[in-house]
Amino acid sequence: MNLLISNDDGYQAPGIVALYEAFKDIGQVVVVAPEHNNSAKSNALTLNAPLYLHDSPKGFRYINGTPADCVHIALTGLLDFRPDLVISGINNGANMGDDTIYSGTVGAAMEGYLMGIPAIAFSQVKKGWEHIDAAAQMARKLVDSLIEDGLVANSQAPHKRINSKKAAHDGEQAPPTSHPWLLNVNMPNLPLSEQKGFAFARLGRRHAAERVITQVNPRGETMYWIGGAGPAKDESEGTDFYATQNGWSSITPLQIDLTDHQALAHWSKHLKHHLL
Repeated sequence: MNLLISNDDGYQAPGIVALYEAFKDIGQVVVVAPEHNNSAKSNALTLNAPLYLHDSPKGFRYINGTPADCVHIALTGLLDFRPDLVISGINNGANMGDDTIYSGTVGAAMEGYLMGIPAIAFSQVKKGWEHIDAAAQMARKLVDSLIEDGLVANSQAPHKRINSKKAAHDGEQAPPTSHPWLLNVNMPNLPLSEQKGFAFARLGRRHAAERVITQVNPRGETMYWIGGAGPAKDESEGTDFYATQNGWSSITPLQIDLTDHQALAHWSKHLKHHLL
């Protein structure tokens, strides 16, 4: 199959190397990633500076831009094929709860999703790359299952058809085979023998970020450093925090629509006399 891999930690990060090694035999696999660490860049695109493409000795390609830049350029002019799947990661640290809004790892996957291609963002819960090979094997296991179930349309070979009528008869919703999807996956830093498998979970919530850090540089100017993410606020059963704390890899389907649909009628009722 055709696969595009990116990340936000940079093309030399252990996470993307492990991911490539786990998938390199799946078909045509291309890596296009940022030159340097671009954590917390979300969906940012570079519009006010030129971007340059370089080849690394190991065959990876890298760009002096954001994760979304990498996927965007790959899909709008660099590649001579359309990927069947876009994978981002494996990130050095969790992208759970509120993290997903800021995550460059999720941003890279989301760029593929916005281009109409199924996409997955993979992250390890703890930083440091411990058991990264196990995480990469879990990522491959998930993708193999998606291919087997026909949720990734392999352009190189026929794929399993989904019986939508049977799914409806069994009271299930037919799988999303005709439109792209976006999954956010967080994996515990555990050896493969201790991995419990995958659990679907909603996003939890974090407390507000920690206080900004200030320092004075040698010229007497004050520098500001963004504080760390707040601790988990909602880590109840059913959340991604809960799943990973209990040895599971959490899978959270994401959507782009940020509209508060339930509040539309409320706002329309209270403001219609002034705005309409």
